[in-house]
Amino acid sequence: MPERQLADAVEINRMITRIATQIIERNKGSENLALVGIVRRGDALAKRLAAEIKRLEGLDVPVGAIDITLYRDDLQLAAEMPIVQTTSIPFDVTGKIIVLVDDVLYTGRTVRAALTEILDFGRPKMIQLAVLVDRIHRELPIGADFTGRKIPASTKEIVDVFLEETDEREGIFIKKKEPEEG
Repeated sequence: MPERQLADAVEINRMITRIATQIIERNKGSENLALVGIVRRGDALAKRLAAEIKRLEGLDVPVGAIDITLYRDDLQLAAEMPIVQTTSIPFDVTGKIIVLVDDVLYTGRTVRAALTEILDFGRPKMIQLAVLVDRIHRELPIGADFTGRKIPASTKEIVDVFLEETDEREGIFIKKKEPEEG
């Protein structure tokens, strides 16, 4: 089955605006707020959210990026050496309201790893989760505070988010998984 587009760039921008507005409303402004995106697309989304919050509130919100590779619970299952990206949190997380940002929430394992890593940097006042897509299926009891769109895809489907910053195209797509050999 070829991929089917579920959202285009215009729709993604609307989701960003809605999520930024909800973040501001829930936190009664953007004071003491910081965004931390999960590398690779979460950090691009965090930068977009920060720009939208600045447009709406007139305040700069600090933005960081984390790579959860070494915090994954399945790292020992990897056959090859993992490629580790940069983690950059150029502010003190202690006492801040951190909004963790990712593109797709699926099993919850990536978010669990990200929470562990953030706590290695200090003790935030609160951590909230913003995702562009919530697939609904979970292996861990983790839920998003802010969601662009819920897509109840089956476990036999793949939901891909593409962003101009990382993929040179923009959209949310769904397709069937390839059958596994064996």
